[in-house]
Amino acid sequence: MSIHQKSKSLAARGSELSDTFIQLEVLNNKDLIDEAFPLFSHKVEQLGHAPLTATGIEIFQINIGKLCNQTCSHCHVDAGPDRKEEQMSKAHLEKCLAIIAANPDIHTVDITGGAPEMNANFRWFVEEVSKLGRKVIDRCNLTIIVANKKYHDLPEFFARHKVNVVSSLPYFSKVRTDAQRGDGVFEDSIKALQMLNEVGYGKEGTGLELDLVYNPSGAFLPGSQKSLEQQFKQKLADRYGVVFNQLYCITNLPISRFLEYLLDSGNYEAYMQSLVEAFNPATIEGLMCRNTISVSWDGYLYDCDFNQMLDLKVKPENSRHLDNFDMASLRNREIVLNQHCYGCTAGAGSSCGGALAE
Repeated sequence: MSIHQKSKSLAARGSELSDTFIQLEVLNNKDLIDEAFPLFSHKVEQLGHAPLTATGIEIFQINIGKLCNQTCSHCHVDAGPDRKEEQMSKAHLEKCLAIIAANPDIHTVDITGGAPEMNANFRWFVEEVSKLGRKVIDRCNLTIIVANKKYHDLPEFFARHKVNVVSSLPYFSKVRTDAQRGDGVFEDSIKALQMLNEVGYGKEGTGLELDLVYNPSGAFLPGSQKSLEQQFKQKLADRYGVVFNQLYCITNLPISRFLEYLLDSGNYEAYMQSLVEAFNPATIEGLMCRNTISVSWDGYLYDCDFNQMLDLKVKPENSRHLDNFDMASLRNREIVLNQHCYGCTAGAGSSCGGALAE
């Protein structure tokens, strides 16, 4: 069963699932945990990783805002055109810059959203991070590049600052892509990829990295990342002349709009069972929460972007906001775990950088 796009975010529709407390109640249904889904924390404990701790902070990921030109039905952020108010302020971005500058171990700044480019201070922030000599990742939905004339020069801007562009493309066909992301998304995405290629992205020797992200279009785990990458490269090159560097396979986690889809379609229990049964101990070492800190649009700190969307803040109580950021407390902190974590440890594993154990 494919996912069908809904026109508004959970928040705009007044859905009870827009409340993170309700989402956590679903994930922690005691009857299901007792009968079928053991606590994820117990799985980790059995492996001798209790508590699971961070290994440092090398990646500083910022959700710069929930405003987006799309309303994708699998979106764990519940982003959309109606989320205009949840945008990171310049003052908070300046605090992020100060933290990045003061901590040389942070080698990568990963900017996400929403459509991060819609934040009024996005370009200024990218320029300032570039001046610090850190790698910048922009998680671009592609269609923003062609959505409005003011974004048409984004490929040139990205190239000028050597931004690593990481772009979602559900599939190399129109039908499957538009089913997940909306009518016309595939054609706009291909056009944007061609524009990125024109300035050198994805081409050997340019140093301009263009990576694609694949999410399954239903209640199943992604296939082999290596195999899918070969298929994507061949089909996109043959049909559209598009080239790129790497394909990242990311498992859909049972939160926000994907959780709504699972519940509405009657697939929730079966999907959770598939995640539990596919638990892979080899993924634990490389989990993104272990070397990343995630910052919300309003400055709060989380172990990962998924915890952020469930409002599960970091454990150290003295350092839960940019205003009291304390590297010493955060560097080796205990990671906050919950049932959605099965998504990152299933099969080959899943992270913002794709598979972990393939």
